[in-house]
Amino acid sequence: MTRKKSRARARARQRATAAADPPPAPARPSPRFGAAPGLALAALSGVLWFLACTPFDLWGLAWIAMLPVLYAIECAPTPARAALCGWVAGAVATGGGFYWLIDLMRRFAGFPLAAAVLVFVAFCAYHGLIFMASAWLLRRLRGRFAWPLALLCPLVVVACERLLPEIFPWGLWITQAWHPLVLQIAEWTGPLGVTALLLLVNGALYDLLRRRRAALAPALAAAGVLGAVLAGGALRMQQVDALQARAPRLVVGLVQPNAPYPIDGPIPAALAAEMVAGLKSQTERLARAGAELVVWSEGSFPYALRRDFARDLAAGSPQALRPAGAPPLVVGTTTWAAALQDVYNSALLLDADGRVLGRYDKVRLLAFGEYVPAIETLPWLRALLPEGAGRFTAGSGPVTMPLPGPAGRDRRLAPIICYEDILPGYLRRVGALRPDLLVNLTSDGWFGAAAEPWQHLALSVFATIELRTALVRAVNSGVSALVDANGRVVARSYAIDPYRDPHPADGLLVTAPLLEGGHTVFAAVGQLFADLCVALVAVLLALALRAGRRARS
Repeated sequence: MTRKKSRARARARQRATAAADPPPAPARPSPRFGAAPGLALAALSGVLWFLACTPFDLWGLAWIAMLPVLYAIECAPTPARAALCGWVAGAVATGGGFYWLIDLMRRFAGFPLAAAVLVFVAFCAYHGLIFMASAWLLRRLRGRFAWPLALLCPLVVVACERLLPEIFPWGLWITQAWHPLVLQIAEWTGPLGVTALLLLVNGALYDLLRRRRAALAPALAAAGVLGAVLAGGALRMQQVDALQARAPRLVVGLVQPNAPYPIDGPIPAALAAEMVAGLKSQTERLARAGAELVVWSEGSFPYALRRDFARDLAAGSPQALRPAGAPPLVVGTTTWAAALQDVYNSALLLDADGRVLGRYDKVRLLAFGEYVPAIETLPWLRALLPEGAGRFTAGSGPVTMPLPGPAGRDRRLAPIICYEDILPGYLRRVGALRPDLLVNLTSDGWFGAAAEPWQHLALSVFATIELRTALVRAVNSGVSALVDANGRVVARSYAIDPYRDPHPADGLLVTAPLLEGGHTVFAAVGQLFADLCVALVAVLLALALRAGRRARS
């Protein structure tokens, strides 16, 4: 009995001590307000996030954009209300960045305005799930663990961005695309490392505002991490610049056809002839200016070629691809197999004599544009799409194409088509081939000129850091560009809407450093950083749920 009483007294003392020394609490108590103020704060965060992105480019807002919704999450009466606030923030951020979807669906899918708006709202609602899950997790974990938000925010948001699939790949990292110093962490972590930096600062600032002195140590630690990452990035940029300065050079001509491709049927003969004439004239101009390689944009050659196409006709022939005197040429076209009736979105490399040295077939097809998910199971989907859409066959994998160089050494060109240049997982596969240059062929004309072409360029700069090799982009209506191995946009053209603002074919001459890519931590381990964030958040959530069950019992 004496032992039992002693143990009971010890437990009582422990409970009294715990009651006298509770976990750290905010310096100022959090009010519990109604739905409207919380949702307004969440919407404000969404606005700040999309204003930080191109084409608005108020990039500094990304370092504080999370503060309003963090306050709404903290003050929400329940985790469900906190999740709703997160969802609103994510939906508004998505809507401000993807407003061009409405016009796209009306012009090229034939949707009435109401249907286009409905699809746009559904798209924003889906992408808001990343913020929704982040908000719910932050509320649950913050309530159970006394961890600073400078640590919890990057862990949770990176984990949610990693886990939830996106229709159009993008992330908060896009806000810093024009500031290479911030991006250098992507060599180790991929683009989600930039998201982690942004949320690290947002979380530290929020705790400073709410907890003040108690949050000083975590804030100083966050500042130290940010400073170390930026200092390391500056040093790494100097090293890569030195490597690029010693690397061989390739003068590349990027042809921008500015052609209004029809989507609802074959290209009219007159337009096809005009397109070919523009391609050839720009190829000749760029060759006279010194181009050693010319790149045509995605699908720019308007005639489909057979899969066994091995050599061009004599240069100067009316039916030849190449004009007389053309250097080696990368052609974006459609290829087809007569026996199987398979159609591919392809890139061909022709040497100066017209021989085909390599072919690449696009691997990651665009859903509902180049293929229709579950079309065999749901054939009625075909009726909702324009004629000819969704009929492409995926290629077997990435390749490099050999461009003959001095001293008998081939330069390895890695072709990537359309949005493959913004897919980190696919780019790892490309990096394993050790390319000397990434060659992107794209057609962004359907999306207008104001936002999407610039967003695509902004997302593509990360590929050069992830693999540490330069990227050239030939884009039908812009933005054609050269991005160096440090993620800097060295040269670029412009973007137009070829359907509303016709322009003749144009071209851009760039000098690209040839630096063998794929020798990076990211190329070796991929999204390991993000996967570790997922694992840690899963462990914390399991502990929080277990503790909650124990408390209820």
